[in-house]
Amino acid sequence: MYTDKKRKRWPLALAAILTAAILVYGFWMFAGGSRRNAKEEGAVALRAAIQNCAQQCYVVEGVYPSELSYMEEHYGLQVNHDDYYVTYEVFASNLPPEVAVVSKP
Repeated sequence: MYTDKKRKRWPLALAAILTAAILVYGFWMFAGGSRRNAKEEGAVALRAAIQNCAQQCYVVEGVYPSELSYMEEHYGLQVNHDDYYVTYEVFASNLPPEVAVVSKP
């Protein structure tokens, strides 16, 4: 005699839910990693822009600027102070400044 047994579907549903959760977690980790890389690359690019602007100021005026704000006002340098901490230290007017750029968390 033929009997129709209901198949248990909960293992299949559980596997589908776990797979979806793993995919969402993986995408979330990948997106967070690429955001971090973009901020790090932005910090490197900002540091290079500040150094280039200071070099240009030295070529034009004969001295390195004493403050970062001077380059922002007179040379059109744009610094995103909301996303980056910038340290600009000048030892002497004829020596290149020390520039450090760190992204904010």
